[in-house]
Amino acid sequence: MTNPHEKALASIDAAHSLDPKKIEVDGEEVPYELHYARKMSHYLSLRSPTASPTLSLAIRSQHLRRWEVPRDSYPMTRVGYHAWRTFLKKRQAQIASQICLESGYSEEEAERVASLVRKEDLKSDEETQVLEDVACLVFLDDQFAEFEKEHDEEKIIKILQKTWGKMSEEGHRLALKIPMSGRPLELIEKALAG
Repeated sequence: MTNPHEKALASIDAAHSLDPKKIEVDGEEVPYELHYARKMSHYLSLRSPTASPTLSLAIRSQHLRRWEVPRDSYPMTRVGYHAWRTFLKKRQAQIASQICLESGYSEEEAERVASLVRKEDLKSDEETQVLEDVACLVFLDDQFAEFEKEHDEEKIIKILQKTWGKMSEEGHRLALKIPMSGRPLELIEKALAG
């Protein structure tokens, strides 16, 4: 019989596996959100090797069934973007909590996972800060090269500066180890210099 943590991880990954968007990873077609979840877990292992089971589940639950609420279902404005993100955090937290309960976790443990997914108490909760660091690291490593092609330099630099500002010193240290070159590296250097 699997333990609650293994059962919850399997259920979370099963949900990620339903993502219709596919990418190629090491010659294999993989649902994008499953790839993203694996990246999140990888960076968690670097940022906090002794992470609690609840943090590990919250990390794996980022973007949980996100494709079901596309960005264009909200106005394509700054306010619309923030409303979309807020809705997603609450929805993903609720789904993650339900998976935890169905996997044998207590209500208190399920609520802790949900609280982390919602990124509550970012400035005062170390585990929430770890989650934010990990999300920023995955953005820089896995999404930034594509993202920078879609936006003008001024916007990219502001976003990089905001991203950097959300991270801890340990997050900064790990970010500086991510291999980058060309325009992405140039933009990061400009953002950090400004």
